[in-house]
Amino acid sequence: MAASVELAPEDALRLHVLLAGEVLAVRIDEGQRLLWALTPKGEARIPLHPIGRSDAYFMRVREVLGGHALGSPGGYPVHLRRWTRMGQSSSKNLEALLKLGEPEAVAAVAHAPGLTDELARRAWWAWPSAEIARSMLGCQTVRTGETGPVLASFLVEHLPFEEDPVAAMNTVRSVLAAGLLDEPTRLGLWQKARRKPAYYLGFLESQADDLPPEAPLPLPADLPDNAWSRMLARCFSGTGQAYLKAAEQALDKPPAHETVYLLLNLLGRHFSSVRGEPGRDALPERHAEALSVLAQLRAEDAEPILTRTTAVGPLMRRKLEPLLDPLVAQVRSLRVAP
Repeated sequence: MAASVELAPEDALRLHVLLAGEVLAVRIDEGQRLLWALTPKGEARIPLHPIGRSDAYFMRVREVLGGHALGSPGGYPVHLRRWTRMGQSSSKNLEALLKLGEPEAVAAVAHAPGLTDELARRAWWAWPSAEIARSMLGCQTVRTGETGPVLASFLVEHLPFEEDPVAAMNTVRSVLAAGLLDEPTRLGLWQKARRKPAYYLGFLESQADDLPPEAPLPLPADLPDNAWSRMLARCFSGTGQAYLKAAEQALDKPPAHETVYLLLNLLGRHFSSVRGEPGRDALPERHAEALSVLAQLRAEDAEPILTRTTAVGPLMRRKLEPLLDPLVAQVRSLRVAP
């Protein structure tokens, strides 16, 4: 049991001295056998000297940290469960979790509703990963603070090395929704989406009316002012044509289940203003039909197919052809003038 493990005397002494001062966050590098601490004065480093099994020794170190940070000798596992049951509401609890040297505790802080910019700074020091960055960029306080641009820059810089297409898609979604990219970087992501169409979902989600425009289409004459004509005008604008082109490419090559579900929800939301609205008959029939079909889309439309397969990539796309091919045709119809 980890509780029966004794720390090496030099480790116990250094930990005691460290914890006697103010510690903001801790991380443990088990491979290098180092404990790092973030303090108001900077970083502190403590070499560790495991006795016996390394995993049990590092657990004992975390128990010491947990006992100090959370005021009880139970250590990390007991206290994290207790803290979770408390509803993640106390900023004091969030601060304490960053002192445990435990990545799972850092992740809990990154997802917490009470996250502040200062806590985000400490969490980022404790575990600088794409997962943590994406999570914290979802917090408006972090976006508008000093940590937000740091996270966005990291995610863009590391995007080419992200092998998981869903994680890459979520990275693009995060940085675009945060609104922290300069225009050259944003346009660079738009260009990269030609080769990786799942990137387009970030643009469709948060920047639908701020896309690099395509050539607009002329509207039919004498359209009434109603939801249907306004949506058609939105589609025929330069940014609307860019949206449709991106949607078509995303529909053509979704890499994974999550991409399909999200894309269908995004399209349904984008065209939702015509649902149940009168005035459809004022539009050319093929355009009215396209708007009607796209407005009804939702993730559940793909469930009969995707819940029966674990396939991804080309094999998944072949199974989805009965659903996606007609949708591509409807999108294309809105890229052709009456």
